[in-house]
Amino acid sequence: MPLATSLPGAFPAALAEEVPFGTSYVRDLARNMASKPFEAPEEKLPDGIKDLDYDQYRSIRFLPERALWRSEKLPFEIQFFHRGFFYKNKVDFYEVSGGRAAPIRYRRDDFAFGDKIGPVPDVDLGFAGFRIHAPINRADYHDEVCVFLGASYFRAVAKGETYGLSARGLAIDTGEAKGEEFPFFKAFWLEKPASGATSIVVHALLDSKSATASYRFTIRPGASTVFDVEMTLYPRVELQHAGLAPTTSMFFFGPNDRQNVDDFRPAVHDSDGLAIFNGKGEQLWRPLNNPRDLQAGTFNDLNPRGFGLMQREKNFFAYEDIESRFERRPSLWVEPIGDWGEGSVVLFEIPTKEEIHDNIAAFWRPKAAIPAKSENNYTYRLHWGPDAPKPNSLARFTRTGVGTRGEGSKLFVLELAGDRLKEVDPDRVKGAVSADKSEISNVVTQPNPETGGWRLSFQCIVKNAPIELRAVLMQGDQPISEVWIYRWAP
Repeated sequence: MPLATSLPGAFPAALAEEVPFGTSYVRDLARNMASKPFEAPEEKLPDGIKDLDYDQYRSIRFLPERALWRSEKLPFEIQFFHRGFFYKNKVDFYEVSGGRAAPIRYRRDDFAFGDKIGPVPDVDLGFAGFRIHAPINRADYHDEVCVFLGASYFRAVAKGETYGLSARGLAIDTGEAKGEEFPFFKAFWLEKPASGATSIVVHALLDSKSATASYRFTIRPGASTVFDVEMTLYPRVELQHAGLAPTTSMFFFGPNDRQNVDDFRPAVHDSDGLAIFNGKGEQLWRPLNNPRDLQAGTFNDLNPRGFGLMQREKNFFAYEDIESRFERRPSLWVEPIGDWGEGSVVLFEIPTKEEIHDNIAAFWRPKAAIPAKSENNYTYRLHWGPDAPKPNSLARFTRTGVGTRGEGSKLFVLELAGDRLKEVDPDRVKGAVSADKSEISNVVTQPNPETGGWRLSFQCIVKNAPIELRAVLMQGDQPISEVWIYRWAP
């Protein structure tokens, strides 16, 4: 049914009642909205709710027994977030069943407010976001699997993991001097799963001053939790600095970057590196930093095969934090489906003095600006889990250690692991290391009996920083590891 017939009028008033829902429904909404001026989201809240502080907001709890579909004992359940604190935008929700979409109404009695909040009026305040629960760790219990809350942010976990980094629907003008624009999810449509279903489908409508977009997420929890994402983007204006499949994380410090750190823990981070599998078939590994000044890295490519922010270090003793459990944080791998053309994987590293801030961002930026009034389709797969899908058997860099070795000199110690290293001829293994604006010396490669892998170390004479470094482990003239790339700056 055409949009003009099924939904006369403007969003969201026209969606107040049950309506037919088809595969193009949300896409038609996004296209229709993009042809009209942007309208700011509704943020009005009654007294007693509009000015909540952090502790007050955290005291609001959705009652699990009121979860959507719990009474029907379906494999997925939905719980909702109340509006308030940072999350004032009103987000609309609909249940899709039998080819029709019906509104999901806010009910005050679905929440417990604790003793830190005064009386809450019994009116329809709407929701701020939602989370999906499913039996991911135990067959008899619905664990929290993913959450959509705030702007276009969402995050997920796999079996045995705790929350860490986030994804976003769209990034606009990240790192630009004029400031970043934050698109937001305006509404969601939740498809009611069948009994015994192993996946759930969520549709989303995104809006911002510069663009609208529709999304279809097919979410499959498990040992790795996978999102199949179908996105259609409608720019209101030309998008010169769009970021597709954006990811956001935190890197405070690690063995490669402990400058001015006084902390009992050896490392604090949700992700320790950016991995790229480029269109040429190269595997790249870029360890993360907490720089003194904003750093931007651009990795040009044609039809990338994958990229993502990884948490490779999985040993508790690398962090020594029994509360945060950084070793249980997921990696997030972005797998483009189809050809994405020319562009670049962009990495931003932002200085931070606290671990509470997400200071890392990575995404795909098309080389050409995305024209205004155009329709653009992107399909990709998000893998949340302990590791990225392995494209081949090349050894991987698992740790980057950096220290001072005399005045004006740095020592780099790189650890590698992988089955490929068990088959090498030790007499033919060597490290190939290069750097700009610097001198490399004392390149040493040796097996590490404690890890079962190999160690590559070298010294770097610092002349002019920042320094771009590159290393790979070779057997004869053949690479047996991915390529380590690194930017060092004082």
